[in-house]
Parts: sequence; C-alpha cells; structure tokens
Amino acid sequence: MAPSLSKVCSGVSGLVDGHNQSPISLESSNFIANGHVFLSDVPDNVTITPSSYGSPTDKSVSAINGAFVGFDAVEPSSRHVVPIGKLKNINFMSIFRFKVWWTTHWVGSNGNDLENETQMVILDKSDSGRPYVLLLPLLEGPFRASLQPGTDDNVDICVESGSTKVTSAVFRIVLYVHVGDNPFKLVKEAMKVIKVHLGSFKLLEEKTPPGIVDKFGWCTWDAFYLTVHPHGIWEGVKGLVDGGCPPGLVLIDDGWQSISHDEDPITKEGMNCTVAGEQMPCRLLKFEENYKFRDYVSPRSQNKGMGAFIKDLKEEFNTVDFVYVWHALCGYWGGLRPNVPGLPGTKVIRPELSPGLKKTMEDLAVDKIVNTGIGLVPPEMADQLYEGLHSHLEKVGIDGVKVDVIHLLEMLCENYGGRVELAKAYYRALTDSVRRHFNGNGVIASMEHCNDFMFLGTEAICLGRVGDDFWCTDPSGDPNGTFWLQGCHMVHCAYNSLWMGNFIHPDWDMFQSTHPCAEFHAASRAISGGPIYVSDSVGKHNFPLLKRLVLPDGSILRCEYYALPTRDCLFEDPLHDGKTMLKIWNLNKYTGVIGVFNCQGGGWCRETRRNQCASQFSRMVTAKSNPNGIEWNSGKNPISIEGVQVFAQYFSQSKKLTLSKPSENTEISLEPFNFELITVSPVTVLPGKSVQFAPIGLVNMLNAGGAIRSLVYLDSSVQIEVKGTGELVVYASVKPRACRINGKNVGFEYEEQKVVAQIPWSSSLGLSTVEYLF
Repeated sequence: MAPSLSKVCSGVSGLVDGHNQSPISLESSNFIANGHVFLSDVPDNVTITPSSYGSPTDKSVSAINGAFVGFDAVEPSSRHVVPIGKLKNINFMSIFRFKVWWTTHWVGSNGNDLENETQMVILDKSDSGRPYVLLLPLLEGPFRASLQPGTDDNVDICVESGSTKVTSAVFRIVLYVHVGDNPFKLVKEAMKVIKVHLGSFKLLEEKTPPGIVDKFGWCTWDAFYLTVHPHGIWEGVKGLVDGGCPPGLVLIDDGWQSISHDEDPITKEGMNCTVAGEQMPCRLLKFEENYKFRDYVSPRSQNKGMGAFIKDLKEEFNTVDFVYVWHALCGYWGGLRPNVPGLPGTKVIRPELSPGLKKTMEDLAVDKIVNTGIGLVPPEMADQLYEGLHSHLEKVGIDGVKVDVIHLLEMLCENYGGRVELAKAYYRALTDSVRRHFNGNGVIASMEHCNDFMFLGTEAICLGRVGDDFWCTDPSGDPNGTFWLQGCHMVHCAYNSLWMGNFIHPDWDMFQSTHPCAEFHAASRAISGGPIYVSDSVGKHNFPLLKRLVLPDGSILRCEYYALPTRDCLFEDPLHDGKTMLKIWNLNKYTGVIGVFNCQGGGWCRETRRNQCASQFSRMVTAKSNPNGIEWNSGKNPISIEGVQVFAQYFSQSKKLTLSKPSENTEISLEPFNFELITVSPVTVLPGKSVQFAPIGLVNMLNAGGAIRSLVYLDSSVQIEVKGTGELVVYASVKPRACRINGKNVGFEYEEQKVVAQIPWSSSLGLSTVEYLF
C-alpha cells in the first residue's frame, strides 16, 4: 500500500480487491496502459506502486485505474532531477508555470516539448486503444514534485524540498498516473484519489463558494491603483448604480494598508507610491488601514475610520452585500516591517529562486522582492499575522479578502523545514483565520498557481484566480499587446480550470468595460461560471455591454458549472498555430452553452522565455461546433440528453436560431479577437401535442440560458420561470395560441419557429412566470 501523508479518511477502503488488475504496469523498461506503451526506456531506479485507495460509496474513486511512481537516488539531496521514461510521438496537453505565480497551457508530442515547472500532463488517447493518461506530480513528505523536459525526449521529474537541510534519496509516491476514456472524468477521478491519499485538501464539490460569485463586482485597482480613497470608491459605486448596473461586490485593492520603506521612520506611513510597482519593496507597518481611510468622517454619524466608511457605503447602496479588501499572503508585498510595536516579530529573508523558477518569465514583482527581501513572520507565529489583520477587518465590516502574492513561501523556506512544511504552517493559519472571521470561504486566492497551494491551501479556500492578470496593455511596451494579451488571458483561464477547478471555483479576473476587447472578455466571463467584476475608472463605463452581464439588482446569470475547453481543442494550440479556435463549454440549469473565441496572435515563446506577439498567426479562423461538444453529464446538476435527437441553437452575435442533430457540425469563422456564444437547448416534444419546444433564454444577456430558472412541460403548455428582463426567446415548432406573463396574456412575435416575448423586471427578485399555451 502506498503510504498516506495523513490518516486515511473514514468511509474509504484501504486495499482494493487484489483480483482487480491495474491497467498501468512497468514491463521491460516500458510504462504500459491497457497494453500500450506511453513511456519507454524507463530507468531501473524507477518504481511503480498500484494505487490502493478506493471508496465503497463513490464509484468515481477508481483506484484500479491509477498507480504511484517513485525512484531511488544514489545519495540523499534536497533536489533530484530524474528521468522516468521517454515520451515519443504522443500528443499531450500540459499546465506549466510560465511565471512564478501563474500557469498556462502547453502542448507537444515528445518529452523535449515539455516545459519546466509542469504541474500536470494529459497524454491523448489513440485509435488503437491507448487510454488518456494523466501524469500528476505530487507531494511526498517534505518534498514537492514537478515535471520538466530531459535529454533525448526523456520526461524528467524534479523533486525538491527547498531547503539544503532537508534531504532524501528514496521516493515512492512523487507522481500519480491515472488512465481513463474521458479526459474530464480522468482528472476528476484522479483528484478524488489524491484527496484521500494526501488528506490535506478538500475538493471544490465539498465546499460552498462565497456569495460574491453570484454578484456583479467592481474592483478599484485599474481605477486608482495605489491612490484608492473613500471618496473615489463612493463615486465609483454611485456611477455604476446610476447607470443601472449596481455592484453587489466592492473589492478594495492594494492601496488601503499602512506601509513604508525600510528607510522610513516607523512612525511615518510611506503611502507616497502612486505608480504600480513602486509599492513592492514596502512592508506593512500596522494591521489597521492607512490615513486615507482612517481619516474618513461619516457625514451621517460623525464616526471615523474604515468601519464608518463601510457602514455608510452599504447603507447608501443597498445592493452592496460584500466588501472585500486585498492583502498579500505575507501581509504585504515585502512582508512586515521588523521591530514595529504591535506587529509579530519578523526577519527579512532574501528570496532564493529554484532552478525551475529561474526559467520562468521575468517578472517585476519577483525582481522587486528578491532585491529587498521579505519581512517573514516565523511559521509558528503565522496565526498572529492573520488574526491581527482579519480580526480588525471583520470588526470594521469587511466581508472577505483577496489574498495575493501567494506562491512566495517556496523562496523563503531554507531555514523553516522546506517549502512543504512552511506552506503547511501558513495555510493552516490562514484557513483557521478565514473560518473565524470570514465564514470559512470569504477569500479570493491569487498568484497561487502551483501544486503546493492546491494540495495544501484549499481545505477551506474555494475561490481563486485561474489566469494571469487582465492587462489593459502590454507592460513590456508592445502596442499589439492590447489585443494578443487578451487571447492569452482566455487560454490561461480555460485550460487552467481543468486542473484548478477541482480545488477552487475558477475566477477569470476583472476586466475593463471600455477596453477595445471588452466584449471579448465579457463573453468569456458571462459563461465562465465564476464571479464577474470590472475595474473601470470612475465614470468610464460601457453600460450597454455591462447590462448584458448585470441584472438591475446587481446579480448575474451565472452558469451551473465552470467553463472548460471542448475535447477537440484540449491537445491543440489556440494561441499560435493559426488554425485552432478556443472553444469552451458550460452548463446552465436547462441549457448548455459553447463559447467560440479566436485568440490567435501571441503567447509563450520557449526561446525568449516570455509571452510575446505572434502576429503571423493572427488571422481569420474557422471552427466546427456541435451539441456533443458540451459535456452534458457534468457537475452536481447534469442535464440528461438521453433520447434527445434535436437541439435548438441560438447564436448571440449573429442572432440566428437553428436546429441541429447531436453530432451535426456548424462552421463558424471569426476574425482575431472576435467571438460567438451558442446557447444549446435540448428539444422536447410536448406529451399531449406534436409540438417541439426548447427554451433559449434572455437573448439580450450574454448568457441567455442562465435566465431560465425552472421549466415544466405539461400536455399542451410549457411553464418557464425567468430571472431578469428583456427579450425572451424560445423555439416552438408550432405558434403558441397564447403567451402569459405572471398570469396575464401578452403579445408576442412568432417567426421561423422563434417565439419572442418582452419580459419586464418583476418584483424585487426579478422573477417572472411565463406560460406558452398550444
């Protein structure tokens, strides 16, 4: 039995029936799955241990489909790089760290095509019977693993503790291999096995995301950067409310804390940093807010400070249910100032990048913190850091926090038992504090893209960013970055979600509604399944676009699941092959949706080790789409399409309604950074009539199908509950004899089997009951 890092959970069996033959084996120096070689020339020091974890109550925990891989080294070391076999001529998709903080998608077909700091690899199935194969680097004791390219197409596993004081030579469970015939179920099954094996995290399906996922939000970052202040926030919220898009979430980003440089007196706040990047060498001076918020005086009560401001804001704008604030994992970018009364004791530590991290993209934040070091609170005192911050924030009415700069600890761990032990201490303290002060889930995790965090930091945290920042322009100065960086963002989020969506609810980040690619971003956020928030400057909004996302009460039409790439683009390159469209799918309650995005034009460059323009690939692309591109049997509320022979499809951009068989392809051609959203609805035949019917939704909204909240078929009528206001479209093979909204007959249009009715905003909840009589 492969040993667990913690006690096996109750309800999970230990040894699997010994008569079950594992489909994964190591024979004659080959790793084999279902009789097919997937890694060859495996060295003699590599070991395999069949997975022994299974669940008597959850058949999706399929232990016999997995095995653990390890190795024996010649001598103990804190870092090993060991080949585990050669990968040749098998298409793969992978997730790797292109920056210290962020991961993205990468494809290839040989071991040399892999990137450093790879967190996950899926090998494509073959027509001859080779299944999909997942390679998942793990934690073993105080060590953490990743994959990288070796010589002569070897796949190398890199196992490191992060501390020269923590060494080992024997590893048995640093890589998990899982096989299956469905790439989406493959990853989910594997994560359930690893959840039992490690016992250190909870799956997303076991947690409840915070209420902000169902609210429209406004973030202060791009509006103010570090100059954020109460009056500006007030005016920003007021402008959105007056424009008919009231926020339910206000996120006060960096700029509210008391910080200073090391050379400043500890009695003086150094909040004179107005340019993004200049704040990164600063350290936290106190847990309380800085003078801009501390000096706020309520015109209503004459009370002062952040608490008075938050109270006034929520009372004046009653849609604002949540106010979150930003802080870094270590308190601030540079940690805490040492020797400051009222703060835990700290020691400034100079970060050390591992060899793998040195091959990631150059990053301003990394450069700044390496130069100035981090004021690190010792791990045994990390609880004091979060208690000091969070108890004050809860007291002044803050509902949650965005925790940023998360993947920093691996660079600071030399004298703290290594990266795994330091991470355990910090994530445990953070988790405990969030449970005490923010309902256990009031967190947005950011800059967290690494398996240390996923395996150790997600016991309670269940919402996190799945892509690099939304960049209005290219920080490196390329004017074309205004466009190609937006495609990169889409691809980061879509493919990262295949991995991260098992741990955290994917957050696709904010965007600006006035950006040249704003509609491109809005369409992806609409069907992402995550929160939707913007970082518009005060008074600068595209309200017609925002009203396709936001309802009058500040809520959004969120999908039931989270968006993922369709199967046919998993192993393709939607950024710089000049031919592949990014297609993502998601589910609403009664309909599916496919988003088609032309993202071609730039991305990761292996030679320059950075994201850059690839304008030679920025061209019109044609893709094919059909209803089978949606994974209907997904999530907690799958949609049964058993026996469905026809689907109604509504195209948001071209505004056309078509019928399609399940596997019938529709061709879509798009210019660069254009999109199409397709609402796909199973057609049902009414029991008492030969009438075919399918709901589409509110087509004035980008996620039209999200408006359908209930659906009842009767013998000669259909009843739909709709959330929102605007143009409701349904497909009906026969013209209804009547249409009623909330019991009253209303006029409607019927043309080419499309029924159109205008839905008013009804009651405070915005729910309307619509009946179609045949």
